[in-house]
Amino acid sequence: MEDFYRELSEELEKLKAQAIYREFRTVENSASQWVVAGGGELLNLCSNNYLGIANHPLLKDASVDAINRYGSGATSSRLIIGNYDLYEEAEREIARFKNTESALLFNSGYVANIGTIAAIIGRGDLVLSDKLNHASIIDGILISRADHIRYRHCDLTNLENHLKHASYKRKMIITDSVFSMDGDLAPLPGLVELKEKYGAILMIDEAHGSGVFGANGRGLAEYYGVSERIDINMGTLGKAFGCAGAYVAGKKVLIDYLKNKARSLIFTTGLPPSTVASINAALKVVRDEGWRRDSVLSKAKLMRDRLGRAGFNTLNSQSQIIPLVIGYDRAALEFSRRLYEENILAPAIRYPAVPKKMARIRLSIMATHQLDDLEWALERIERIGRETGVIG
Repeated sequence: MEDFYRELSEELEKLKAQAIYREFRTVENSASQWVVAGGGELLNLCSNNYLGIANHPLLKDASVDAINRYGSGATSSRLIIGNYDLYEEAEREIARFKNTESALLFNSGYVANIGTIAAIIGRGDLVLSDKLNHASIIDGILISRADHIRYRHCDLTNLENHLKHASYKRKMIITDSVFSMDGDLAPLPGLVELKEKYGAILMIDEAHGSGVFGANGRGLAEYYGVSERIDINMGTLGKAFGCAGAYVAGKKVLIDYLKNKARSLIFTTGLPPSTVASINAALKVVRDEGWRRDSVLSKAKLMRDRLGRAGFNTLNSQSQIIPLVIGYDRAALEFSRRLYEENILAPAIRYPAVPKKMARIRLSIMATHQLDDLEWALERIERIGRETGVIG
């Protein structure tokens, strides 16, 4: 065992030498636009709490009431005795929100993706996955043991070339809707056309789109008007919805199938009652407080425009996620450290979360950010960019 622990230590030292070693940072008030960390107050520019509702009174009250009524845990898998009425209420509301026949809750987005993908496809099938898809999608494909092609990012011509030569009975196209590290949007109308032309299944991950995009916050599929042509619509509830967990929405036969085949659902304890109750409350807030969508998207556009004019490479961001490409991992760490000194919390994103030499600062905008605070941050980000040579 001494050899084993020595090997672990050596591997950690390699990560440190490559500037990709990671540690947790303890913060207070993570749901707020200002957080306390390291004894100081910092502007939070890295949260996925896009609508700013993680600390909404309705969500908190619903959670507390559920604990008082049901206790703190589900106590078992939903297929045993973990399926209380709150679950069924939440799934009905999610299906109504997504305008689908049915919906199914999972414990997290990661769990939803690996369970759904591995249940739907397997040996002898083909998955065509956008090159920049989330790690949970990639891992779900690996678990499924299906053949796997990564098509060029958002490149419909490249995808169609692969589909033309695919002689598989079951083909699945999978894409993020809003890409978590680049902030750009998947070409869903074109993907729908290709999946229908070549008889493929289309699964989308709305983790960063649901709640934010679309007239009703249903996600990028609603924004593009293609919701009814998506076969498998997955999304998370720990980002714009301010809770935890994830859903898959679609036809009833699909949901019934996943209840019987998705191992990550079957072999795990259900979500706590407090979480499921807060999901129900979050759906109401997202439905009733549409100003939050307008606010986050308008503030994100302001930030993107200013940072782009200043000379930062924000890639093709069109969302509340704004990357500032720095390049090398150490340079991104140094940029993040300089921001921290200015009381701005925005960690460096490094390999393997992004490709090598594409390290970046990933800014996330919230509906509850104050314009004065964002202006204050922009001044400091631009100054550090000039002083570090990131911009001219």
